[in-house]
Amino acid sequence: MSPVTVFIRTLLKTSALFIGFTTVMLHPSLEWTSGSQVKVTAGQSPHEGAVDALVAALKDSDAGVRRQAAAALGEIGNARAVTGLMEALKDSDADVRGHALSALAEIGDPRAGTSIAGLLKDATPSIRARAAAALGELGDRAAVEPLMAVVHDANADVRRHVVSALGELADERALPALTAAMKDEDVSVRRAAIQAIAEIGGGNAPNPHPHPHPHPHPHPNPNPNPNPNPNPNPRLP
Repeated sequence: MSPVTVFIRTLLKTSALFIGFTTVMLHPSLEWTSGSQVKVTAGQSPHEGAVDALVAALKDSDAGVRRQAAAALGEIGNARAVTGLMEALKDSDADVRGHALSALAEIGDPRAGTSIAGLLKDATPSIRARAAAALGELGDRAAVEPLMAVVHDANADVRRHVVSALGELADERALPALTAAMKDEDVSVRRAAIQAIAEIGGGNAPNPHPHPHPHPHPHPNPNPNPNPNPNPNPRLP
């Protein structure tokens, strides 16, 4: 990872933490008091307190706050937020669901796999596509069956993401579905299917070369030390 990338990611995480503290300060329902939903315990660090505040903000009455909280949790990448983000996948706002999906994919906790798979049948095509992509990023092969079940989605972009996710999971069970996807009416899906099959490898080892050496020597047993003298034992004068 380049120094510039490290700097940017650090800056984003710092900004996300700042959002957490700001959220607590600006929203009375999130104040750290003895009677609030978010409390700072004796052994809790300020970082953990900020994460908990952002998780609580996922239930804010304003969809914009919920979206921003989900995005911030994805930047922080703390597994402490997984349960709250899984609940956010049920949010009535599609953008909130999408940001929660992205955050869970960024965190990469396999506990979220089943909840994410449930969004493969979401009413919004973009959410279905993002759910498929997230399952591919998680890398849990338990998602193969749910993905194959939606490989014929009505939306071409969803089908493409599903096919690509199956390729990322690299499970041979997906080969029949991917082979069928090579005949999809959408060219991007066909291309994705070819790439996915290549990633899985087809399940066949390459055929060995008929000769151990690609260019066999014309003489099977060449003399490594040829003697230019036709008489190997010449007489001494």
